[in-house]
Amino acid sequence: MLRRLLTALAAATLLPAALVVPTAVGAPAPDTSPGTASLSASAGEPVGKKPRYRARIEWTKHGIPHITADGFGSLGFGSGYAAAEASLCTLADTLVTGRGERSLWFGPNARYNDQVTLDATNLQVDTVVADLHGRRVVEKLLADPVAGPGKQARAMVKGYVAGINTYLRETPRGQVTDPACRGARYLRPDVTALDLWYGVYLANLLASTGVFIPEIADASPPSLTDPGLPQLPLRAADVDRDALLKGFGRDPEAPFGSNATAAGARATSTGKGMLLGNPHFPWRGRYTFTQQHQTIPGRYDVAGASLIGSPAINIGWNKDVAWSHTVSTAYRFTPYEYRLLGPTTYLSGSGTRELERREVKVRVREGGKVRTVTEDVWRTPQGYVIDDPAQLMPWSQLSVWAIRDANGEHLRTIDTFMDMGKARDVRDLLRRQDRGGGIPWVNTTAADRRGDVLYADHSVVPHVTNAMEQRCLTVVGRVLDAVAGLPGLDGTRAEGDCAWGADADAQRPGILGPRNLPSVVRRDWVMNANDSYWLPNPASPLEGFPSIIGCERCERTMRTRVVAGYVADRLASGRKETPASFRGHQYANRVEAAAVMRADGALDRVCSLTGETEACAVLRRWDGRSDRGSRGVHIFEAFVERLPALPLDLVDTVWTVPFDPADPLETLRGLNVANPGVVQAMADAIAAVREAGVPFDARWGSLQVAGDRGAPPIGLGGGDGDALGNANVLSSRWVEDNAGRYKPITYGSSHIQAISYLPGGRLDARTILTYGQSEDPTSPWSTDQTRLFAQEKWVRFPWTDAQVGRDLVRRKVVVGG
Repeated sequence: MLRRLLTALAAATLLPAALVVPTAVGAPAPDTSPGTASLSASAGEPVGKKPRYRARIEWTKHGIPHITADGFGSLGFGSGYAAAEASLCTLADTLVTGRGERSLWFGPNARYNDQVTLDATNLQVDTVVADLHGRRVVEKLLADPVAGPGKQARAMVKGYVAGINTYLRETPRGQVTDPACRGARYLRPDVTALDLWYGVYLANLLASTGVFIPEIADASPPSLTDPGLPQLPLRAADVDRDALLKGFGRDPEAPFGSNATAAGARATSTGKGMLLGNPHFPWRGRYTFTQQHQTIPGRYDVAGASLIGSPAINIGWNKDVAWSHTVSTAYRFTPYEYRLLGPTTYLSGSGTRELERREVKVRVREGGKVRTVTEDVWRTPQGYVIDDPAQLMPWSQLSVWAIRDANGEHLRTIDTFMDMGKARDVRDLLRRQDRGGGIPWVNTTAADRRGDVLYADHSVVPHVTNAMEQRCLTVVGRVLDAVAGLPGLDGTRAEGDCAWGADADAQRPGILGPRNLPSVVRRDWVMNANDSYWLPNPASPLEGFPSIIGCERCERTMRTRVVAGYVADRLASGRKETPASFRGHQYANRVEAAAVMRADGALDRVCSLTGETEACAVLRRWDGRSDRGSRGVHIFEAFVERLPALPLDLVDTVWTVPFDPADPLETLRGLNVANPGVVQAMADAIAAVREAGVPFDARWGSLQVAGDRGAPPIGLGGGDGDALGNANVLSSRWVEDNAGRYKPITYGSSHIQAISYLPGGRLDARTILTYGQSEDPTSPWSTDQTRLFAQEKWVRFPWTDAQVGRDLVRRKVVVGG
């Protein structure tokens, strides 16, 4: 820390940004500092022109920025500048979305797909965002002393947008090298803090209001031509669960997830904590990560990765504690059903009321001309009205549904992540999370220097207890709850006994407090791979919590089973985890479903019953992994993909041993050779591979390749996650680049970090940002880490001053504001 302080002091009077000549990539960077006392010093600046912000940025190998400043405003400034350099096009797109200007710049009919849960036309997105602006939602939250951000978060955001504007002034749009937005007229240095706050707010809504954007924007009263009938059937037993979950942003065929494992003192050779985190996120768009290291000497020192548009580090570490996140199973919203007396007249506890109709103006560009269109949305006091027959929630003659969104009622996310960066151990991390009250839709898994490990789902969850749920479910709401675990509540009583409750220990009313949320601290290990909170360690089942958070004593995915085996299997072999063994789990590429299905030769017998001798010989010789050199992965993957499509009477007998909550990590098991549907699934899989023109014995790395943002087709290991049991998850969705390849990757393992605390105050930080730090395909930092990821290598993330100095490729002091 003393060295970092001295470095910061020495940086104080580096020449103004316009006069600094950055060192070329790969060359040592001379430090021209004369060594004065403060980063805020203004040597070289004209009198009276002292800049508001000053930050020192040191880029190390792979384009990782290390930002040093003397306050949170300047720290945000450096972060915004570095983010604009690495991810300008996506950052600008995020800001355009937050302004409600997608139709203006990209046309009203083009679609916006955030690669996670939102897929809507630009006009639909702008309609909802325009209403948020019209109601001054973010402005009101900024003024709220409880639900709004604190001083440090405000300073970070103001500095961040000043950094973006400084970069845009230095880099006019005609000089932008990324072809995705080169020359775009929306690249202007006029970004405001409010623009970014709206971007942050919309990210909070990812798993709630954001799922229903088309259903909100297009909601309209029933008519003779559109009577608003629900899509039948309405019995829980007959509802397509997967389709319902997809409509709620939880598509089982395209899950949004992650893995995280923490090993504690009783499980490590060092007697200290270790963390392995691997969030599975899109490889392009709004929800990609950029790496950074943020330091205020003597006050704040944290590194890791941030989603584009976030000044704070979302997943990372400091000298004492490291954490990662996995997407939680908790719902962030509840639908309320209102009984109607007319198309727009509903019953409430105080009598009849009218739905609120709100008109909004949206500027659209068509055929080179700009015009203004008028759209409308409808609301109740609880939230937006939706018209969603596919999810059993139509606007009909009898009832209408509206969504109340817990993440739409706060602006505490930046505060929470910033405060987590100051934590001293895992318990302190959780206290800071709870005090912030702004973890939007993720679990937390963490390890600390003392050797404690934490699992917690202390995210933002509506205060809906099981007793209130059962009291308030409507008839259709009971079906939603039975099939998807989402309680549909009685809107007539939404301001009475069916209103969300309050906990004394919660950061604000309406959400569950820490005592009603699951967490555990242990000394051996915990994990999560997107199954519910129930089983972070078999010795610590978490039970008795409100069902809106997730299920208990319920089936685990194959991915959970393989991740749960990381530390447990090593301890069972009589060994503890070393830093090398622990990070080695990331690249093991074990396919858990194959190990389970091969028991007693069942998989080979199923294949032989198809009569396909060539394919079955390859499958028999397959090494059971998804390494680049593995042969037969594609046959097995195609087989497992087809199992859920079997008729219901056959799906239930895929396994000879059903799930048993008393043995959750070893059941299901026993592939049912006698099930003709299982054999047919194998035959269909082999036929599909043959039809694709792919050799049965092709190496996996020749088939599964990078497919993001102009990346060359780099062969990759890993594969599909939940059903196959790959922990190194890679998936192909909404493919644009390398579309002619068998499986071009656009989603999966992203900012992977393996953090090990060592004796003597040291730590070992290894990371990989699988799609590279820069989204600009002309940058040397665009695919360099993708190649390392393909080779199963790691980046030694520079943490100390000496490590930063050894890896330094460029240094610059940026000033502005």
